[in-house]
Amino acid sequence: MPSLWKRITFSVASVLCFGSVVLLVVALSTERWVTGRILCKTGAEIVNASSPELDQFIGDIYYGLFQGEKSKKCGLGKRSTKIYIFPKLVRTLNSGLHMMVILFLLVAIGFALVSLSFCIYNARKVPYQSIKGHKGLYLWNFIAALSGALGILCFLAAVRQHRLTECVANYRENLFVLVVLDDSLDWSFWLGVGSIATHFAVSGVVAMSRIKLPKAEIKKPEEPTISSLDLLY
Repeated sequence: MPSLWKRITFSVASVLCFGSVVLLVVALSTERWVTGRILCKTGAEIVNASSPELDQFIGDIYYGLFQGEKSKKCGLGKRSTKIYIFPKLVRTLNSGLHMMVILFLLVAIGFALVSLSFCIYNARKVPYQSIKGHKGLYLWNFIAALSGALGILCFLAAVRQHRLTECVANYRENLFVLVVLDDSLDWSFWLGVGSIATHFAVSGVVAMSRIKLPKAEIKKPEEPTISSLDLLY
């Protein structure tokens, strides 16, 4: 059985690994990766809207890796439309880059689960092979963090370099042209970033498990010493 200190540290590492899995699953399943404001350019040009009147043509949009929603104002009131990335919209995007985001995040979830299983193993038993011990945990957490980071970078490239928000906003818009006024990364994206930081925290906790705490020494009772003078009495 491992020492009490190792059981505590590996239990904490297990909780962190489980938290990373939860963060990634929630990030994948939610729709708040990007939020922004969209201007109905066609409607504003038709009525020749000035600055105060432009507010009547400004809607909003939010989306994730699988779906989202946009609300546009083109002079006919606010109209909300559900956005589904799959199966058709992804064909108009950079589909390879979008699939790489999802693939990297799924790989990160897989290696986070591997790290979780090894943390539980180390909390219960003393490993005999190095890959099952600290070195293996460093490796699995590094791969999980790297995969998550690559997924996040691919998504940033899609948003900033390939104008992902504009493509999503103008999908199936035959009459109106929507212009993205601003867009920002929302909490679903930052959950993915948080999962990467969690794996660095796991590596730190695993390193702490190698610290050897001083053992409390039990003083032995002193044995009475008998001198020659004591024997005379």
